[in-house]
Amino acid sequence: MQASDNTTKLGRLFSWISWLLLLGLLYWFFEDQISLQINPNQQLQSQIGSGGEKVTILKRNKAGHYVGTALFNGVPMEFMLDTGATVVAVSEQAAQKLGMSKGRRYQVSTANGLTTAYDSRLDSLQLGDIVLTDIRASITPGLHGTEILLGMSALKQLEFSQQQDELKLIQR
Repeated sequence: MQASDNTTKLGRLFSWISWLLLLGLLYWFFEDQISLQINPNQQLQSQIGSGGEKVTILKRNKAGHYVGTALFNGVPMEFMLDTGATVVAVSEQAAQKLGMSKGRRYQVSTANGLTTAYDSRLDSLQLGDIVLTDIRASITPGLHGTEILLGMSALKQLEFSQQQDELKLIQR
């Protein structure tokens, strides 16, 4: 009777281990698909237009935002495009990775209310083949992780138009 109980317990243990391995493999298999739904623009590509302009196209993610990966000061970082942001807003953690220094302290009004930010600059921003230099930015402690909001201090240097689920960025 005791050998049968041990066999049953061992069978249950292996059953649980098998289910956990299956779930782990499913997660590993679908992780890239989930990541692409959040950031469909992980590898930005550009085209050269007929007039020599550089064109980079962003695809909207499942939540309706334009999220992508660009080179900020030569470092690949994820961003979210925010036309409501006056300047490129960078979290403190991202600013440290990018070697940005804090300048003058000032108050900014965000969707979450008033917060403190620090004047700063990005040496370069590369979106596919589009390269922008010396961009006004703010280090915003209220942003989490390595969050970067790509605001108008960068976007005003480009033409952009939206059609369906794509946003076309054009540098002339």
